Amino acid sequence: MQKYKVLWFGVLFVVMMIGGCSTQASRASYNLAQEADSFNVVRQVTVINCFTMDTLFQMTGKLSITKDNSDNQLEVVIEDEYGRYQKGIIGLNDFVTYTVNDLQVTNVENYKYTINYNPKMWMPIEFETID
Repeated sequence: MQKYKVLWFGVLFVVMMIGGCSTQASRASYNLAQEADSFNVVRQVTVINCFTMDTLFQMTGKLSITKDNSDNQLEVVIEDEYGRYQKGIIGLNDFVTYTVNDLQVTNVENYKYTINYNPKMWMPIEFETID
């Protein structure tokens, strides 16, 4: 009987450890999402063409990002210095995907963001390097 009690407590301990990690990770994910939606986190959105494996553009700043599955689009909300909000929409399809990374930088202004387009996607010009 003593052997079964030890086994029972061992199983209970493992279940509690697994459940505790899941709860802590869920709480951390929720808190990070709330901070990002309050424009307190610097994020970088990278949009990728999976067919050509090229980056279409990157957007960096304090952004709130929402994925709208019904329209298959990504909505990016930016707050300006006057407390007004701007919304950008990124269309997604079978060949276009995105990644979002939270950046640990401190030298970003509250109401500034940058968009870097891949010039190869807009102007099909080949450059030659002359030595």
